[in-house]
Amino acid sequence: MTLTSMVVSRDWQEVSVLECILGGLHIGVDVERDPERAEAKLAKSKFDAIIVDCDLNGTKHFLRIIKTHRSSSVPLIIVSGSSGRKQLRDAGANFIFEKPISVDQAVHTLSAARNCIMEERLRYHRQVLNVPVTLRYGGKQRLDAELLNLSQGGVGIQVEHPLRASKLRLSFALPSSKRSVTMPGEVVWSRGGRAGIRFVKTGTDVDRDLELWLERRYFQGNP
Repeated sequence: MTLTSMVVSRDWQEVSVLECILGGLHIGVDVERDPERAEAKLAKSKFDAIIVDCDLNGTKHFLRIIKTHRSSSVPLIIVSGSSGRKQLRDAGANFIFEKPISVDQAVHTLSAARNCIMEERLRYHRQVLNVPVTLRYGGKQRLDAELLNLSQGGVGIQVEHPLRASKLRLSFALPSSKRSVTMPGEVVWSRGGRAGIRFVKTGTDVDRDLELWLERRYFQGNP
């Protein structure tokens, strides 16, 4: 799985800068010089980001089409142009950088956009696994289980007996990684020998390590 973007612009210098930065962020780039052709392409394909040069004739209509039909999460619209920032916000822009494009500004803006895209993608992504997990609760109580799936928000597990604890601590190793994860959690549901546990975020490096691992597995397309 990869991230994709469409750049609607005829400014070759602008396009060159954006292609270089987007490539460095591992985002594919589809360049379209004509807004009408971009509209037709958008009707057939999905893009994670759309970058529009608002100085290009026809882009106002194109932006109205996007604003009318897009959901709140996709595609993410990034607009560049020499117009005022309020006009660009009114056009539906999530991120704005004005011309002439500053490389530093574009790197900062596109990196922030990529983080938003990944957050949205990984929010509902569950990585299927089959690894052991240790549950600790009630002081010194310990229970071994099987971790079935993993997401940013929690895990699904298989246990021999129904869980009777509501709060516990999970410990497991991330496959193909030297990192082990220990996180506090809360039991959200428990049916028979299966249960869903929601992580209680700690605000530590463990949270970030888990996000990075999930992102790598997401792009690798591992089951």
